[in-house]
Amino acid sequence: MKTSLLASFAIAPLPLPRDIYALPLRLIIGYGFMEHGYAKLARGPDAFIAILHAMGMPFAELLGWATIAIELIGGLLVLLGAFVPVAALPMLVVLAVAIFTVHLPHGFSSIKLMSYDAMGAHFGQPGYETDLLYAAGLIALCMGGAGTWSLDSYWASKRKPA
Repeated sequence: MKTSLLASFAIAPLPLPRDIYALPLRLIIGYGFMEHGYAKLARGPDAFIAILHAMGMPFAELLGWATIAIELIGGLLVLLGAFVPVAALPMLVVLAVAIFTVHLPHGFSSIKLMSYDAMGAHFGQPGYETDLLYAAGLIALCMGGAGTWSLDSYWASKRKPA
């Protein structure tokens, strides 16, 4: 019995290459991390380091620069699909620290519409939802691989079988 085109797209997995799922995950996770790291640099690393000091973080300067490096380099590695499990570990640590030191007191939801007026929407402090989504995406990439269109896949195809 022939399956209709509509029916083939109604049930997961879609009729696409199995590991294509990794591409949108890599693009948004990699870009998102790089954007956060770049924002810290653009505002001046000292501003981020001052926030860490105000929070009482030990070794604030070291942790500030490490966070920026992890976000920029880790984000680029994930975006390219290179050494994803290696890059993911420090990225997951950054997410865990953000959850427990910043977002946990504000609950789960990352979007809290507080009011709306002539100036537009006003939002409250974000919760840990977005951090968990990033973490889930990184874990999925570690479990399922970086996908066909990745440097990890390219390098694996160049290895000679043992």
